[in-house]
Amino acid sequence: MPGTRHTRTRAALFTVPLLAGLLGTATTVPAAAASASGPGASLTCRGEGVDPDARVRHRTETVIHAPLRTVWKLQTDVERWPSWQAHLTGVDRLDHGPFRTGSAFRWTVPVPPNPVTPATELDITSTVEQLRRHSCIRWTGPAVGEGVHIDGVHVWTFTEVKGGVRVRTEETHAGPQVDADVPVATVILSQGLEAWLRELKAAAEAPARRH
Repeated sequence: MPGTRHTRTRAALFTVPLLAGLLGTATTVPAAAASASGPGASLTCRGEGVDPDARVRHRTETVIHAPLRTVWKLQTDVERWPSWQAHLTGVDRLDHGPFRTGSAFRWTVPVPPNPVTPATELDITSTVEQLRRHSCIRWTGPAVGEGVHIDGVHVWTFTEVKGGVRVRTEETHAGPQVDADVPVATVILSQGLEAWLRELKAAAEAPARRH
C-alpha cells in the first residue's frame, strides 16, 4: 500500500541519522552557526565539492575560539572521535600514518529498534579524496544499514579568523531512502551537522585543550 510504504520510509529516516553519525541530538541550531540548505556556491577542497546532483544537502558554519592546530587535530584524529562525539560508538582507521589524501576509516552508529527494523548499526566507510593541511578535507563513502544505503560526500574548510577558526562544512546524501523523502532527510542531515559542529566547538574550547 502506498501509504504504508511512505510511513515506513519516514520511520526509517527518523531513526537513522545518516552520515552525520549522531543520534538523539537536539534540533535547535546553535546561535553561533549560520546554515543554508538551498542552492549556492558549494564548499570545495582542492577544487572538488559535494555531489552537484544530490537532492539532500546542508551547509553550515561556526567560529571556534581555539587554535587552528587544536581544531585540526580533533577533526583528523578520527579514532578519537568517540571521546567528544557523544553518540558515535567507534572508529577504525583503515590505513596508517598521518591523516592524508587516500586515508580511509570505518565508523559505526547504533540504530535503535523501531516499528520498521530491529536494533542494528549503520556502517560508514569514508575515504579522503582531497586534503590540504590546516585548510580543508573532502571525503566520500557509503553508509549501509538494514534496508538503508546512502552515498555521502562531505567537505570541511578551516580558516583562521580573529580569535579563532571559522569552520565550514557541507554534506550531500544520495540514495533511494533519502530521495524518497527529501525534506525529512534534509532536516536529519542538518541536525547531525549542527550537532557535530557544536561538539567540535565544545571539545576545542575546553580549557584542557586551549593551548
